[in-house]
Amino acid sequence: MLNSNIPLAERMRPTSFSQFVGQEHLVSPGAVLRKMIESGNLASFILWGPPGVGKTTLARIIARDLERTFYSLSAVSSGVKDVREVIERSRSGKMFQKNRPILFIDEIHRFSKSQQDALLGAVEDGTIVLIGATTENPSFEVIAPLLSRCQVFVLKSLSIYDLNALLERALKEDEYLRSLEIRVEETEALFRLSGGDARKLLNIIEIVVSSYDKGETIIFNNDQVQKRLQKNIVLYDKNGEQHYDIISAFIKSIRGSDPNGAVYWMARMIAAGEDPLFIARRMLILASEDIGLANPNAFLMANACFDVVHKIGMPEGRIPLSQTAIYLATSAKSNSAYMAIEGALEAVRRHGDLGVPLHLRNAPTELMKELGYAKDYKYAHDFEHNFVVQEFLPQEISGSCFYSPQDNPREKEIGRFMERWGSKYSEV
Repeated sequence: MLNSNIPLAERMRPTSFSQFVGQEHLVSPGAVLRKMIESGNLASFILWGPPGVGKTTLARIIARDLERTFYSLSAVSSGVKDVREVIERSRSGKMFQKNRPILFIDEIHRFSKSQQDALLGAVEDGTIVLIGATTENPSFEVIAPLLSRCQVFVLKSLSIYDLNALLERALKEDEYLRSLEIRVEETEALFRLSGGDARKLLNIIEIVVSSYDKGETIIFNNDQVQKRLQKNIVLYDKNGEQHYDIISAFIKSIRGSDPNGAVYWMARMIAAGEDPLFIARRMLILASEDIGLANPNAFLMANACFDVVHKIGMPEGRIPLSQTAIYLATSAKSNSAYMAIEGALEAVRRHGDLGVPLHLRNAPTELMKELGYAKDYKYAHDFEHNFVVQEFLPQEISGSCFYSPQDNPREKEIGRFMERWGSKYSEV
């Protein structure tokens, strides 16, 4: 490893706006956030953006520039008690402080409703200025009363221009890297693998450099970066957890009806610090895509699980997550709803915007009625058993079958219904 106990990403953390890279729409001279900071009239706000784009760094620079007391909490490891302690400390030291202190909460979307509720009073009465950081849409993850008291600023992934500026700054300003013989020949793989994430870029640089023997010339090109990163995948992938491989194994275990595999891979994600709402969200998708009409209750249960985990947080949230994963894994499976919408979308792509048949159109005016709108439409409830055979597709694709019931008890019943009530369904 590098001759330093401090990671390169931390050594290169900007301490001023002049060093900060990216987010010009927020922090360049005259930009909205920069103007608010320079006015000194700092309001509470939330920074929403992908990992490694400068949310934490930005909060620290603001506190430093405005000479504010800075408290930092992580929603992963902090609870209501920690929040109340900071608020109480701020209130008790109010008479000694020139300006309101800043409370920075990283991954605020992981706070449960009760944890977010604990912030409300202090934000409203001005005891603290809240700066929250989140990778998730705050409209869904932050409670409405708190969101209404905060501005939301959206941060973007770093561009190739930004990444190149970071690379050049690291090679030029880091004392250790300056002492080495480094040759940059190509940057495409380096930038692609960093994915617009500054922290990941600097971590990759550190890994590649550390893979060379002392005294060797360090070469950055596409082949060397990929080869040396592959050998050190555990260092590259946080906690050795290959995020996308693990979630893939989890989903495939549920789809394959193996509750043991599902619970194991879920445990791997929880142990690695994965956002529990990410896990719950993936199960919501699976409940429709892989179970669907074979067991409509699966979707309801997955939705309830997401809601419960959002309310209670972790570690208790692991229990409804496990319960739901087991239920989904042991449920009957069907992807008929997924196949139906994919087939219908393909028909739209192939045929374009086909006209709506006249009998299915609305006719709110006399002119429309004269033109034949709604003519010959058959109102299903006027017929026996509330069913009547009529065409509901454009003429060009008449007879198309997008939904086909699959071989499970629930959809066999649907299939019998379709065969019973319409000759147009007899081919199903």
